[in-house]
Amino acid sequence: MKHGFDNEKYLKIQSEHIKERISKFGDKLYLEFGGKVFDDFHASRVLPGFEPDSKLKMLMQLRDDAEIVFAISARDIEKNKVRADIGITYDDDVLRLRNEFMSRGLLVSAVCITQYSGQPSAQAFRERLERMGISVYYLYLIEGYPTNVDVICSENGFGRNEYIKTTRPLVVVTAPGPGSGKMAVCLSQLYQENKRGIKAGYAKFETFPIWSIPLKHPVNVAYEAATADLNDVNMIDPFHLEAYGKTAINYNRDIEIFPVLNAIFEGIYGHNDYYKSPTDMGVNMAGFCISDDDVCCQASKDEIVRRYFDALCKFAQGKASEKEVGQNAILMKQMKITIEDRHTVVAARERAAQEGSPAAAIELEDGTIITGHSSSLLGASAALLINTVKHLAGIDHDLKLIPQEYIEPIQYTKTGLLHGNNPRLHTDEVLVALSMLSLKNENCKKALAALPQLKGCQVHATEILSEVDQKIFKKLGINLTSDPTPKKMK
Repeated sequence: MKHGFDNEKYLKIQSEHIKERISKFGDKLYLEFGGKVFDDFHASRVLPGFEPDSKLKMLMQLRDDAEIVFAISARDIEKNKVRADIGITYDDDVLRLRNEFMSRGLLVSAVCITQYSGQPSAQAFRERLERMGISVYYLYLIEGYPTNVDVICSENGFGRNEYIKTTRPLVVVTAPGPGSGKMAVCLSQLYQENKRGIKAGYAKFETFPIWSIPLKHPVNVAYEAATADLNDVNMIDPFHLEAYGKTAINYNRDIEIFPVLNAIFEGIYGHNDYYKSPTDMGVNMAGFCISDDDVCCQASKDEIVRRYFDALCKFAQGKASEKEVGQNAILMKQMKITIEDRHTVVAARERAAQEGSPAAAIELEDGTIITGHSSSLLGASAALLINTVKHLAGIDHDLKLIPQEYIEPIQYTKTGLLHGNNPRLHTDEVLVALSMLSLKNENCKKALAALPQLKGCQVHATEILSEVDQKIFKKLGINLTSDPTPKKMK
C-alpha cells in the first residue's frame, strides 16, 4: 500500500531526541512509555509506512543505555483484568512482554505492583515472580493521589514506597495497559532518587495525539475515535500557548493533570524549571516523519469509519456504550465522511441483497473490489478469500480450487463428529485445505502465494464474523469492519 510515513527517519530522530532529553537531566531519565510497544496496528493504519514494531526498534537503538520496569496495578491483578486485543490477563501479559524484551537483548530490571493495599492476589503474583528470580517492588495506595501534594511528596507518600534499584541512565516504564500506574512509578522514583542525591528527570513518550500537527488533522481525530471508550478529547495545550505563544496539541487528561504534576515537581525539587507545559514533557517526533500528508489523511479517515463500525458491533454485543457509538458518529461528521466512503460497505451490502445471504467485500491496492457470499459450502469470509486469491493469482473464477468432494468430509467432521452447528468452512479451514492441495495442485500453490498481497486491504462484512475469521483477517493484515448483525448459525 502507499506509504505516508518515513519509518527510517522516525527511528533515527526519535532515538536521538530521547538521548538529548537524557542529557538534559544528567544522571537519569524515567520515560513513561505509553501505548503498545509491540503490534501498534493503530499507528500503522493511520500512518501507512509506520511499522507495528517501530517503538521496539527505536528502543533497540537505545539498548545499551536503557532498562525496562513494568508497572501493573494490584487492582487489575485482583480483578483478573484482560487485554481485549489478545485475550490474556494483565499479569500474564507482563510475563509475555518481559520474555519478548529479553529475547531481543533488552534489560528488564523489575516489576512494580502499584496501588498496593494488601491484595492477596497481588501478594501471590509477587511471590510467583520472585520464585522466577524477578525483582518486584510495591507502590502503596496513597490517599488523595494525585491531588494531595503535601502527603504525596512526603515520607508518608512517595517516601513509603519501595525504592526500585536501577543502573542505567534511561529507565523505560511500561505496562500491559492503561491505568497501570506508569506515571506514579516515575514520580515516586524521582522523589526517591532526589533523596539519594541523584538528579533524575521525567519524560513521556506517546505517539498520539501528535502535538506538531493541527488539532483537527485526521490523524489526531482518528486517535479520538480509538479512545472514545476512555472519553479522551484532543485539545490545544493552553499552558504551551501561554508559555511560548505556539499552538501544540495534547489531550484532556494530560492537560487536566499538569497543574498537579507541576506541584509535585515543585514538591520534589523545590522548583520546576524543566517543563512549562504537558507538551514539554513529551518526546514524540512522529509528526516530523509524515512524508505524504494526503495518504495519512485518507488512511485516518478510513480508520475513523472502522472505529465507528467497531463501536456498533461492540454495542450490539453489550461490550460498548451508546455514548461511544455517538462519539464516533460525531467525529465522522466533523471529518465530513460517511460509511459509504468505505467502498467495501456499499459493495458488500449490494452483494448481500442480490444473493439473499451474508456477504463480504474487499478493496485491493489498485482499487479493485471483490465480493463473496455465504453458500451451503463456504461462509462469506471464506468465499471472499477464495475469490480474492484467484483474482490475484490470475486463476479463472469458475475453477474450483477446493472440489466439493474435499469440502464435504470436513463438513461432516465439524457437524457429525464434533457436533457443531455450522457446516460452512471458515477461512482457516479453507487455508488448510488449500495447503494440503498445493502439494499436487499448482493453482492452489499460486493462490497461497498471493496471500501476502492482502496486507493493508480493506474488508467489510454484512454480519459480525466468527472469532476464527476475525483472527485470520487480522493475521493477514486486513482491516476489517462488520455490520452489527450477529452471525446466524444454521
